[in-house]
Amino acid sequence: MMKRVNKIAIELPVPEHGDLNAASAVQDLLGGKFGEMSTLNNYMFQSFNFRAKKKFKPFYDLIASITAEEFGHVELVANTINLLSYGVTHPADPNAAPLRKGLDSRYTIYFTTTAQAAYPGDSMGKPWTGDYVNNSGALVKDLLSNYVLEIGARLHKMRVYEMTTHPTAREMIGYLLVRGGTHALAWAKAIQMATGVDVGKMLPIPYPDNSKFDHAKKYMEQGLHNVLYTWSEPEYADINKIWKGLNPETEEPLRVIDGMPEGAPVPDFEELSEQFAPGIDPDDYERILKRLMANL
Repeated sequence: MMKRVNKIAIELPVPEHGDLNAASAVQDLLGGKFGEMSTLNNYMFQSFNFRAKKKFKPFYDLIASITAEEFGHVELVANTINLLSYGVTHPADPNAAPLRKGLDSRYTIYFTTTAQAAYPGDSMGKPWTGDYVNNSGALVKDLLSNYVLEIGARLHKMRVYEMTTHPTAREMIGYLLVRGGTHALAWAKAIQMATGVDVGKMLPIPYPDNSKFDHAKKYMEQGLHNVLYTWSEPEYADINKIWKGLNPETEEPLRVIDGMPEGAPVPDFEELSEQFAPGIDPDDYERILKRLMANL
C-alpha cells in the first residue's frame, strides 16, 4: 500500500505571472518518454512484479523505495506546470473570448482540456503510454534499463533548463537534476552489486555535473546527491546493502535515511471562472457549506 502525505518535495516559488510556453516544455519532464511518469511506472511495475523478493531483498527494497519517491516527482512536475499558468488569463464575459491566448499557445490542450493545468503527455501533446515501461522480469536487464532511463531523463531536464529562465521551472529542474542523478547512481551501484561491472564510472552523463546549474547548487549543498530514503517502515532498510561507500563524483559518503524528507506545502490554486474550474458559483458554495455543516 502507499501512504499519501499532503506535501510536495520542495517549496516552489509562486510566480506573479506564468508562462504556458515554458509549461509546455516542462510537459516533457512529466509525460515524455523520459519523464517522471515513465520513471514512476517503470519502477512501480518492476516492484509489483518482482520475483523472489525475500531472496533478493536489497534489490527489491531499492526499486520499491525509489518508486515511492517517483510518485512525489510526478506530483512536483505537475504542480510546476500548474504554477506556470498563473496570471495567464483573467475572468471575463464568455463573449469577450477570455481564452483567446489559447489560439497562440503552443499547447492548446491547456485551454481546451485541462483548465490550464498539467496533462499526462509530452511536450507535443502525445499522451503518455505504457509502451515506455520496461519490466522484463530479468533483474540485471531491468536495472540497466532503469540506469539508461535516468540518463535520458537527466538529458531532457538539462535541455529544458536551458530553454526557460522562469524561476519556478528552474527551481523544480534543479532539484530533480540532483535527485535524478542520485537515482542513476543507485541503479549503477545495483548493477555493480549484481554483476561486478562499475558503470558508475561513467557518471555524470552527459557532462557538466549538477554544480554547474545555479538552481541545483543549494540541493547539492544540502547533500541530497548522497541520500536515499526508505520512504516507509524500516523493513525497506536493506537498501543500505547497495547504497553505501562514497559518491564517485564527490568522494562524499552515501547514507540511507529511514523515512522521507520534510517536504513543503502543496500549492492551492485559484479558481479559474473563465475555464469553468471548479465551476461552482457562490450560490452552489453556500448550499454545499450548509450541507457540510449539517453533518457535523
